[in-house]
Amino acid sequence: MKSLVRLLHFGYHHAMSCIFPVAIFGTLILTSKVEVPFIHRYDAILLILLTVQYLMYRSGLETLDEIKVICVFHVIGLVLEIYKIRMGSWAYPDPGYTKLLGVPLYSGFMYASVASYMCQIWRRLKMDMTGWPGLASAGFLGGAIYLNFFTHHFIPDFRWWLTALVVIVFWRTWIIYRVQERTYRMPLTLAFFIVGFFIWIAENIATFLGAWKYPDQHEAWHLVGFSKISSWFLLIIISVIIVAQLKHVKAGRS
Repeated sequence: MKSLVRLLHFGYHHAMSCIFPVAIFGTLILTSKVEVPFIHRYDAILLILLTVQYLMYRSGLETLDEIKVICVFHVIGLVLEIYKIRMGSWAYPDPGYTKLLGVPLYSGFMYASVASYMCQIWRRLKMDMTGWPGLASAGFLGGAIYLNFFTHHFIPDFRWWLTALVVIVFWRTWIIYRVQERTYRMPLTLAFFIVGFFIWIAENIATFLGAWKYPDQHEAWHLVGFSKISSWFLLIIISVIIVAQLKHVKAGRS
């Protein structure tokens, strides 16, 4: 019975941590089925998501520090989106006033939603890590991964070399989390893969709902390639490095 209660407790906190990602998908579904009068779809999505963030902050579901992290991820995601659009990786074909260099501003929230989930679940499950490699190693690896998203258009793609490096750097790193009175742990690299897989599922839903389109989806929707899981795996690593390092700094640790 206690195991069932802990499982429900675990599921509840994961569900509460997914409020912002769920809000994004709910908004995509709503705006794909219902045309909002007097406003473009991309603009309506941005307005709704800004309202959700405001309400989450005012209700105490998110703290000011978490809002700051979300803003950082929004900028990181938006810069990457602008570059990928310029390189023809995908497109946002619909009109909108809140588009910057062809990219709707709401798109940054899709990256920020990952940060929202991570910040929430970290706080709710009182997470910590053991064997953290430190800012130098983790920061260098995160920077190299982010840079590879830009450079692979011109030079060879080093994602598999970077993936191997992730395993080496984080070999001793474990996530510690608490569910009621019990403490559990999980290898950090396994957590990377699990979250990346679920984001890939979410990406398929998002493209199906017209959030953006890959070049092979303009004529008809197709399942996003499995290779994209590796991209999300690496992007999650950047997210974890930033969030974990900020948590360490705030806790007064080096």
